[in-house]
Amino acid sequence: MRKSVRALLLLVLFLSAISIPLGQSDANAVKVYKVPITNDVEKGLHAFLKRSFKEANEAGAGTVILEINTLGGFIDAAGQIGKLIDDQRKDMEVIAYINDRAISAGAYIALHADQIYMSPTGKIGAAQAVEGTAGNAADVKTQSFWVAEMISAAESSGRHDTQIAQAMADPDIDLPEYNAAKGKLLTLTASQAKEVGYSEGTVSSFDALLNELGLENAEVVSTNVTFAESVARIITNPIVVPILLSIAGLGLVLELYSPGFGVPGTMALVSLGLFFFGHLVAGLAGYEALILFIIGVGLIIAEFFLAGGIAGVLGAVAVVVSIILAGGNPMYMAISVLIAIAIAVIGMVIIMKFFGRKLHLLNKMVLMDATDTESGYVSNVNRTELMGKVAVAITPLRPSGTVNLDGERIDVVSEGSYIEKGKDVMIVKVEGSRIVVREYQ
Repeated sequence: MRKSVRALLLLVLFLSAISIPLGQSDANAVKVYKVPITNDVEKGLHAFLKRSFKEANEAGAGTVILEINTLGGFIDAAGQIGKLIDDQRKDMEVIAYINDRAISAGAYIALHADQIYMSPTGKIGAAQAVEGTAGNAADVKTQSFWVAEMISAAESSGRHDTQIAQAMADPDIDLPEYNAAKGKLLTLTASQAKEVGYSEGTVSSFDALLNELGLENAEVVSTNVTFAESVARIITNPIVVPILLSIAGLGLVLELYSPGFGVPGTMALVSLGLFFFGHLVAGLAGYEALILFIIGVGLIIAEFFLAGGIAGVLGAVAVVVSIILAGGNPMYMAISVLIAIAIAVIGMVIIMKFFGRKLHLLNKMVLMDATDTESGYVSNVNRTELMGKVAVAITPLRPSGTVNLDGERIDVVSEGSYIEKGKDVMIVKVEGSRIVVREYQ
């Protein structure tokens, strides 16, 4: 029995001993991080890539493969991502794998990688700067800047022909041999990109790419966008930001008219909460912007209990400044805030015009009642019942004076002629307090 126990203990010790080098071997295995770049290129994507590169560095990965399939996005976000990739290339190899499309900002990002590989259906190019969602060409200044950015991206690897990158962004560059005659932007297929040195090779799949790189035995770690990052990517989209702020502004206006705290106020708070949440997750806003916003809201609430209006003005300024600080581009955020304010003002005018009397709080802040004739208010009694009656002048009418009508003294005016005291007069016109008479024959 004792021999069996000893044998079992020896077996356990042996297995423990051989497991140590195995564990060390796994720890030293070559690691490759696979990072997707899909949908729009915006600032939320920059935050995701920054996290992915940080994880790869901490794990000791020697290679990061960016799997790109995007139609592009926003210039400022692309610029930040390009700089991020350049910084990471000092510590690891960055490979761009264009799995279908690297258009516009996607092409710019791919050019910052150490190497580019493409799928058989891959395409890269069509990188002209456009304005908004309409697809119109940007102004000359923006276009010139973006062409220079594309050229700089091509130069970053030291292997790419800068004229090719320029033709991707500038339709005036004439490259008819690649179906990019003057007036057309250059877009390269996988074979064309290989021909001009913009691609190291064409591979059918991610696994085929690993084989091409000699990393078929590497441990592949895939990073994915978290739920919070997905929300942040939507919220920080430059098209969504003014919509969120406009909803918040309208919600606050409606809440001023509503009794208690209800749906409009909740709508406003949720919109502002999402705005700050998205920008915090994306790394665009610091906690100082959130603290300033909370202080501003506190001052606005204090205005309901303090006289003078100073607290309310300071609170409004603090809220606006905090929103501008929360965005990566102060100019764009200022424009978004102005759009939201304009929409809120228009909403307030419409509400006051059509629903003002039915709503609540601003009735205490704005005089809603009108003392008009339709409501029964008059500045004096309009005595139309006096028309045609005959009175006696008890003073000369020159042309104004006083008459006696059945014992009542009434101030009157003649039609223009002089009427002596004691003459009979007829009332011919009543206009409010003005009673007109003529001599009665």
